[in-house]
Amino acid sequence: FNTGYSAGMTLSFSEFTEVPEFSLQITAHLIGTELVFDIAAQEAALLLERINWPKAVITNNAPQTLSVIPRMQGMLLPGNWEQNIRTDEPLNSRGFYLPWWGQIQDGHGIQVIVETPDDAGGMYKHPKGGPTRIAPHWDGSLGKLRYMRTIRYIFDDAATYVSMAKRYRRFVQERGEFVSLREKLARTPSLSEVIGKPVVHLGALYHFVQEAQLFNKEHIEANHSLQTFDQLREQLMGLKKKGVDAAYVHLDGWGYYGYDNGHPDVMPVGEIQGGWEGLKRFADTCANIGYLFAVHDQYRDFYLNAASFDNRLTVTRLDGTREEHSVWCGGPQTILSPRFSPEYVRRNHDMFASKGINVRGAYLDVFAVVPLEESAQTATPVTRTDCARYRRDCFDLLRARGYVVSSEEPADYLVRSLDLVHHAPYATYPNIGGGDACAIPVPLFNLVYHDSILTPWGMSEDGGWGTPNGDSERLHCMLNAGLPYLGPGADEAQIKLTLEVAALAEHCAFLEMTNHEFIGAGYRHQKSTYSDGTTVEVNFDTGETAIQYGKESQ
Repeated sequence: FNTGYSAGMTLSFSEFTEVPEFSLQITAHLIGTELVFDIAAQEAALLLERINWPKAVITNNAPQTLSVIPRMQGMLLPGNWEQNIRTDEPLNSRGFYLPWWGQIQDGHGIQVIVETPDDAGGMYKHPKGGPTRIAPHWDGSLGKLRYMRTIRYIFDDAATYVSMAKRYRRFVQERGEFVSLREKLARTPSLSEVIGKPVVHLGALYHFVQEAQLFNKEHIEANHSLQTFDQLREQLMGLKKKGVDAAYVHLDGWGYYGYDNGHPDVMPVGEIQGGWEGLKRFADTCANIGYLFAVHDQYRDFYLNAASFDNRLTVTRLDGTREEHSVWCGGPQTILSPRFSPEYVRRNHDMFASKGINVRGAYLDVFAVVPLEESAQTATPVTRTDCARYRRDCFDLLRARGYVVSSEEPADYLVRSLDLVHHAPYATYPNIGGGDACAIPVPLFNLVYHDSILTPWGMSEDGGWGTPNGDSERLHCMLNAGLPYLGPGADEAQIKLTLEVAALAEHCAFLEMTNHEFIGAGYRHQKSTYSDGTTVEVNFDTGETAIQYGKESQ
């Protein structure tokens, strides 16, 4: 199979005994030093679960051999690393924020870019001491291959983790899917009130029902926590008096049942928090003191106590079952079909407008971290590609109202639609919620997307959610020129430090992160470089920092 730009072949597989109507074609295109595979099928009534192909690339377990994996923000995995690291997950998940990975051995690199990621996933296995095995897989779409799948292998004799991130950045730009922060500012002018500003996260009502797995049986009083809108308003005015002139305010627990409860039917606003009038005072105060007010919202978790709960609105598997659990505050829940999410968003935010609540931003929880879903409801079937479109629709209709839009973490397919995320942290070991570093953390995501999306970081000095034990969140925030979080009870010293970090974030907001490097032995002394020449150097052992602003900014 030869085109004017490639040489290759098509392999045909047919005459499968149990499924004679099924055939599979794999076409290989050799284009310079890149190899592109297309996978297509002729299929009738077939329940296709998965195709595991191509086979894994297996490297040796030498210490200088590296696997480059966008596990959350990113990691380097040496061939002999003494951790047992493995996953088998869909792309656009915590296992793969970005739909690519790479391996470097003896200075030679191979990078894999999955060009059709909606129904794709990846597996990597690294037993303690190595070596590492990485391979793609293709999941069926409502039981069929359904469309041509494409994957690209890039061979580079001078590959580094930075060059791989930049190759993927070029790929996204060439597909027209890279939307810069400057473009986002043009379409949402109020984003200027978030760039370079601290993020203040507040909560009104948290109430755990007894059926919730997180219900505290030892300390019953811990299951109900309330701060009224007026109390929270006083906290913000206190920050203003301490010199915080601008901030992005994220509010949890404003709904009728409180945080993570009753979705998507969370209206009216909770009476015990202050009702509509209290929320209006809160929103008006934010506007008066120059703080942009955004609400925490949720349109995936479908609680069984939701007023409109109906089995026909749920994500349903091919075998007719559905996911059910009872982890979060509100207890028993399943999943709302993405088909219905946009209209629920429209209804709820129309209600804010009708009550005169000056909401200027919305955080739609979990959309940008939970993998794409499909539903086999016969009247309203949804593929994973449909799911991606419906999730984007939710953000687009809020942006049309002038909202700054955000979600939990930055899965690749939604970066173009989002202004900021809750966080874009590193994986920790053995669990993501905290612990030691998972392999060697590197900012692969920010090397691709720093100048496209705002990513806040905590400001603790020793670990945290998504920050390895022994690492300063503040230093990671500085290295990545991210927005700093600020607690409402911060003292003047904390505020001064936070505003200094926010100033760096403002300066670098529109700049590409052009390089990241380790200085000297070990991985504790690091340096990032931005497109105007600005450099940020941090030492996680000593806590020392050095910022050198570029010539273009002087």
